[in-house]
Amino acid sequence: MEINPYIEKAKKGDQVAFTYLLDHYWNEVYGFMLKRTENETDAEDIAIETFSKAFDKIATYNPEYQFNTWLIAIAKNVHIDLLRKKKTALFIEITDEEDQQAYNVADSSPSAEDELITEQNLSQLLQFIKELKPHYQEVIQLRYFQEMSYQEIAEQLEEPLSNVKIKLLRAKKLLAEIIQNKR
Repeated sequence: MEINPYIEKAKKGDQVAFTYLLDHYWNEVYGFMLKRTENETDAEDIAIETFSKAFDKIATYNPEYQFNTWLIAIAKNVHIDLLRKKKTALFIEITDEEDQQAYNVADSSPSAEDELITEQNLSQLLQFIKELKPHYQEVIQLRYFQEMSYQEIAEQLEEPLSNVKIKLLRAKKLLAEIIQNKR
């Protein structure tokens, strides 16, 4: 089986080729990351991010190397970035003064101002989501607001799992672009 024609079509923006590549390599990338992370959610997130990055940069793919090797290299880098983010989030330097301020906080429940800010942020996010095409709005809604699994979404929409993954990938990318352009 020759994969290069699909890669060439993907370089030209062919969605069928992207779907084929995602379908063909998903289990390999996901399985590799599952072994490394021992966490299904992290492995899934890393795999999605890997394909997103790979598809964004597919023009830079060098056919002298195996496509799956290239994908795994991207996955490793995404995983390393994730670990770095987690590590920096865990080890934040705070001064004694900041520590004392945190200790003196009487009530950790959100203030009226905090609730208003959260409500405004959610309202703004929903406005951004409304700018997406309806089928992208739907997968975002099902995945992040109804917290359905990919398989549950596929069953609800009566679509193949790979299509749901691609739609969600595209929806997240388009939403990020909308948010970036509005700032």
